[in-house]
Amino acid sequence: MGKEIKEAYFGGGCFWCTEALFFRLKGVIDVISGYAGGTIESPTYEKVCTGKTGHAEVVKIKYDPDIIGYETLVSIFFSTHDPTTLDRQGNDTGTQYRSIILYGNDEEKEIAQKVIDDLESEGVYGDPIVTEIVPFDKFYPAEDYHQKYYENNPEQAYCQAIIAPKLIKFREKFKKYYKESNK
Repeated sequence: MGKEIKEAYFGGGCFWCTEALFFRLKGVIDVISGYAGGTIESPTYEKVCTGKTGHAEVVKIKYDPDIIGYETLVSIFFSTHDPTTLDRQGNDTGTQYRSIILYGNDEEKEIAQKVIDDLESEGVYGDPIVTEIVPFDKFYPAEDYHQKYYENNPEQAYCQAIIAPKLIKFREKFKKYYKESNK
């Protein structure tokens, strides 16, 4: 039998950024951009951008729990976006950019809540954390052109202005978990 691979689902603003960061973690096998947390079946980017679907831009992370644990992923998630801004990350605004954790079981829910409680008791953020913690229902992969966006478009203006600087900070902060190559 092969080793157990687990999945985690996070939304922290634009999925291009979230995907690029988590894709570089040791123990992460794959990251897929998509939509979750809403009410309509088979959402498209255009529909999600209207803010009327209830879906958020999220990533599905496949990981090896023997290398990186769920609590570490949650902690990294909170340090890679601003979980105190409601329906907004930087210039991206709307419910599709909300901070959200979609848990698969009670243990994941408890871990996510514990991380939030710890961050708030330590006063890490000046404002309350507004991240939603909701049960996972269904994930819809985003269109092909959204997948591995930074990997496929590193010279694109958004990638250069937003994602590349985040990756530099991310690499420095998470040296222990950072993998230099995805090959």
